[in-house]
Amino acid sequence: MQTKGKLFTIGLITFWYSSNIGVLLLNKFLLSNYGFKYPIFLTMCHMMACSLLSYIAIVWLKFVQIQTIRSTLQFTKIATLSAVFCFSVVGGNISLRYLPVSFNQAVGATTPFFTAIFAYLMTFKREGWVTYVTLIPVVTGVIIASGGEPLFNLFGFIMCISATAARALKTVLQGILLSSEGEKLNSMNLLMYMAPIAVVCLIPAALIMEKNVVGITVALAREDAKILWYLLFNSCLAYFVNLTNFLVTKHTSALTLQVLGNAKGAVAVVVSILIFRNPVSVTGMLGYCLTIIGVILYSEAKKRNKPQIVQGVTT
Repeated sequence: MQTKGKLFTIGLITFWYSSNIGVLLLNKFLLSNYGFKYPIFLTMCHMMACSLLSYIAIVWLKFVQIQTIRSTLQFTKIATLSAVFCFSVVGGNISLRYLPVSFNQAVGATTPFFTAIFAYLMTFKREGWVTYVTLIPVVTGVIIASGGEPLFNLFGFIMCISATAARALKTVLQGILLSSEGEKLNSMNLLMYMAPIAVVCLIPAALIMEKNVVGITVALAREDAKILWYLLFNSCLAYFVNLTNFLVTKHTSALTLQVLGNAKGAVAVVVSILIFRNPVSVTGMLGYCLTIIGVILYSEAKKRNKPQIVQGVTT
């Protein structure tokens, strides 16, 4: 039984890695190499798949117990989270049009830096000084990687930084807005409610900012039907990223997920370089390695740091 349990966990982690790296690489392929230059529409497809598959998994298959929205205020909070989440995904997809996956992952690794800033500004949560010191290599590494990136693009970099900051903001907001026991939702139920709201936000954005995207997609499908399969597979992968994230956390721990996530970024960088053959510099790789080391040190410092009292708020 123990052996079966270990094999099941290994299988989950493998599937989690595959779906995470797979959706990242396929996004890059579609938006950059294939020439489907519509990141908002692509994100909308992702959210539509997440809406449908979440509903099937929770309501029909009873994968997890359904949690209902209990008030208008709770719905407003979820809608706020959905808007921030939506911006983070769109920003990340836009950045992939202009930046290689390796550099995109290097910038994305600075999430702890933004999380620490937002946590302090919004909740007065102060970490120990060692924790803040570990953020220095995180930021320094990205600065070095930026200077050594052969395919650096300023707009892509701004969008990637914005997406990373929005991802961190969503994490902090979720802790603030859904803090009471009556409002807390597990990640699968939260996704089921957030995804349809994101679709509603993305439909007008895609129609206005990516004019005639539906007509262009139909025209592309007539020339090459593979685009429909790419979009379908890519959208389903986007859901399985969230599903496997939930399962790995459930069968291991949040800390294990964090450690595996750090390693996943490095794996994604290596795989993307092998597939897309984008040029990399020694300076860029050193910067990325420094960022990853900083993230690992930050995780360790967070784990050992004891709660502190700040302005009467227990953290």
